[in-house]
Amino acid sequence: MAAQEVFWRSKSLQEMSQNEWESLCDGCALCCLHKLEDEDTKEVFYTSVVCHLLDFETCRCTKYEERCSLVPDCVKLTPKDVDAFHWLPPTCSYRLIHEGKELPEWHPLLSGDQETVIASGASVLSWYDVKDNEIDEEAFVDYIIE
Repeated sequence: MAAQEVFWRSKSLQEMSQNEWESLCDGCALCCLHKLEDEDTKEVFYTSVVCHLLDFETCRCTKYEERCSLVPDCVKLTPKDVDAFHWLPPTCSYRLIHEGKELPEWHPLLSGDQETVIASGASVLSWYDVKDNEIDEEAFVDYIIE
């Protein structure tokens, strides 16, 4: 493997260029599942409710550049936020790199194919039940993933 391909092993998240940072995203879209936080314990619960901006063909946001203005609760991950990455799914590349772990074999940086995340069953397409614009927000609790 060329040195360029393994930048995630030689650089911290904070040292990465914007292109390197963006390429770490495996396209699983699990971050697009709505999460609920217990106000007392701060425990985060994933739901099977997905953002209405998700493209179910590509597993990508249909309005990526505008997402934070269109969906006020959308979180834009930045290298400054790495200490708060505990809420990300355990397979998330940003979380894995922050924790000093290896990328999964289905990650596009390793497989060379954007489709491997979907084919492996690691994407949101294997988890979601409903789009957020199809139910009331109060009903999100009924979709907590056990």
